[in-house]
Amino acid sequence: MGSCLSAHFKVNPSACWGSSRAHLTEELEGDVGSFPFMRPPTILGEHPTICFGYREGFKSTYKLERQLGQGSFGRTFIATHLQSGAQAAVKAIQKSKILVSLSMADVKREVKIMQALSGHENVVEFYDAFEDKDFVYIVMELCRGGELFSRIASKKGSQYTERDAARIVRQMLTIVARCHLCGIVHRDLKPENFLFKSEDDSSELKAIDFGLSNFIRPGRAFKDVVGSACYLAPEVLKRRSGAESDVWSIGVIAYLLLCGRRPFWERTESHVFKKILEEEPDFNERPWPTVSSSAKDFVRKLLVKNPRARLTASQALSHPWVREEEARDIPLDVAILSNIREFVRSSHLRKIALRAVTSILSSTEIANLEDQFKAMDTDKDGALSQAEIYEALAKDKTWHLQEIKVMEVLRAMDANKDGRINFEEFAAAALHVRQMEGYDFRRWHKQCAAAFDKLDVDKDGFITPDELRLFSSTNSSFVSLIDEADMDKDGRLNLQEFEILLR
Repeated sequence: MGSCLSAHFKVNPSACWGSSRAHLTEELEGDVGSFPFMRPPTILGEHPTICFGYREGFKSTYKLERQLGQGSFGRTFIATHLQSGAQAAVKAIQKSKILVSLSMADVKREVKIMQALSGHENVVEFYDAFEDKDFVYIVMELCRGGELFSRIASKKGSQYTERDAARIVRQMLTIVARCHLCGIVHRDLKPENFLFKSEDDSSELKAIDFGLSNFIRPGRAFKDVVGSACYLAPEVLKRRSGAESDVWSIGVIAYLLLCGRRPFWERTESHVFKKILEEEPDFNERPWPTVSSSAKDFVRKLLVKNPRARLTASQALSHPWVREEEARDIPLDVAILSNIREFVRSSHLRKIALRAVTSILSSTEIANLEDQFKAMDTDKDGALSQAEIYEALAKDKTWHLQEIKVMEVLRAMDANKDGRINFEEFAAAALHVRQMEGYDFRRWHKQCAAAFDKLDVDKDGFITPDELRLFSSTNSSFVSLIDEADMDKDGRLNLQEFEILLR
């Protein structure tokens, strides 16, 4: 089991396979609840004791057995519960190491994050936290199937079948989507941080080691460089990263599963970073010519250097390569919930423009939105009620939801004013506009032109107030509405002004 609990580190070349551990340089920001306090020394020269407020009595509850692994700040063991005989994994963190090398807040944060994610089938289960004067003990589920890394390495230069790779990637993406919905970014996803529950070939995969994880703060990027070198996203190296960096890391793992090697590899750390920032992954060498076009498309869309243009974890789960036939259990996409909030704040003119764009998109282009709509439509009646919207928005832990805001959301999305949200109304509010523009600008330009053409009823190359009135159920002053986007002040919109309006 992983034991890296530090907040900031310098990556070294061996970290490409995740074997190195982190070195603390400074404490991460983040709301981690109450901080531990230090009991004063009772004897001259004795170190003060850190107290986290965790339960005492570990040694009367568990017996440590065989050691599983060792890190910079402690060791991981198999432990037996003295009363039931059940076995667990225990991470024992030395308090003396915390005093000199490790932010006290990091231990508290790791426990808090594990508690928040516990219960997900693909996250190692958190059981309890204990402490005594020398150690903090984190007790969790014991996974007996070994690391994903070990199974990859055992292939000896070969690779997984596409079917097996897709099954593994699907599980990793559900973990990431759940983390992001809970307002958590993992920040150190790599094959070593995924364990199989059992040795069976079809065993469930479990994410471990949340020592570098942190809570997402909307509108604020992480400025520290953390993770393992070969799995770092470009924006991490540029010191302005967010949840999107987790998806990049999954893309690197998917590439590795499919071809048996990493997409960005050099002998030195600096050259690895240069490749990540400047080069594209190779899809020409063997075995890529024999890999399906769907698999290659999937990996490319995860390894997009612009984080705004990269697929979200939930979007990736809707991709044909990993999507199960019935798209079961695709988690809500926190980015879509964010798009809906932005839609609510948009002007009436921009809402009309977004509805026009949605209307010209193909079913393939909005497949992920259909999956999200079905996930929110819990009673399966083909429309979203106020209660269903509230239930979905409440799952976004980064947004403090108030019931009054739900009515505001409903009114903003409900174009036909029937008190319910159909799929077309939902899609306009949930559309990933910046992602579409960033991923393929030429295609986005064509989509904007098609939407513009739909609103330009007389096909004279301009959208007028009278034409807009045909696409709205309100009695707004469309002359004043157009004014917000009418850059040349001629009383109408041209295509360039229309595109700028959508940004």
